[in-house]
Amino acid sequence: MANISILGLGAMGQALATRFLQREHRVTVWNRTPGKAASLIAQGARERNSAAEAIAASDVTVICVLDYGAAGSVIDAAASILSGRALVNLTNGTPAQARATAKRVAELGAEYLDGGIMATPPMIGGEHALILYSGSRATFDAHADSLEALGAANYLGADPGLASLHDLALLSGMYGVFAGFFHATALVDSEGIRSDSFLRLLGPWMAAMMGELPGYAQKIDSGRHGVNVVSNLGMQAASLENILTATREQGVATDLLEPMLELFRQRASAGFGHEDISGIFELMRRTRPGSRVPSGRAKPAGAP
Repeated sequence: MANISILGLGAMGQALATRFLQREHRVTVWNRTPGKAASLIAQGARERNSAAEAIAASDVTVICVLDYGAAGSVIDAAASILSGRALVNLTNGTPAQARATAKRVAELGAEYLDGGIMATPPMIGGEHALILYSGSRATFDAHADSLEALGAANYLGADPGLASLHDLALLSGMYGVFAGFFHATALVDSEGIRSDSFLRLLGPWMAAMMGELPGYAQKIDSGRHGVNVVSNLGMQAASLENILTATREQGVATDLLEPMLELFRQRASAGFGHEDISGIFELMRRTRPGSRVPSGRAKPAGAP
């Protein structure tokens, strides 16, 4: 049994507190706006009148508020009592915000662990809940058993920005899938075909195409986009152009796929139409320190 404080009682904060209570931890809660703790108090939680009082009541404090601005305000309000304490920030934000918050917390003498929640509130504690952590290894190790109650706990490293980076990257992949689904469904909807009917075809097709990702990952890591090419970029560009032509003919918006076609064309016009579609990654990647490849340019096939 651990003493855990939860700061922020929105839908996710409520879910986190509820899960800790279910695991019989001693839970203290605080929310900027009063009146949100009633159901948690009924389950055994204790409410405090200030963030500082809530933090002082526990071994570890979990912050889950709207954004890093709100998290910063909470930290500043409790600055005088933070020395020697452990904070776990599960607020959604950017790597830069996480690193800046970690620096501020360190200046106040506290340990900081940043986190990214890969779950919706109803998923917390379930088999598919995943929470990413980065920052203080000591804090993670000391409270790993408690944190596992919320979902599979994945520690990514000492850099506090890594959890946020992976969180947003995973969400990017999710939104890409959603975008494809919405565009495809809009196409068939233009002829009065129901989305649930179409999904019976689209679902298995998308699942099969997910099997292509490991091969693309290898080509991206090696820079060898011309190896084992089955359907080259030039052919893919022609196919995508047909999709967009049909999209316009059906009176459907082209906003989601137009930028992708532009990348296809740019890569092909640079002389890489014979390589795989994974080559468009070279137009997107950031130039790393010491790299000889300018941003937006391609590495030669086989280059290290």
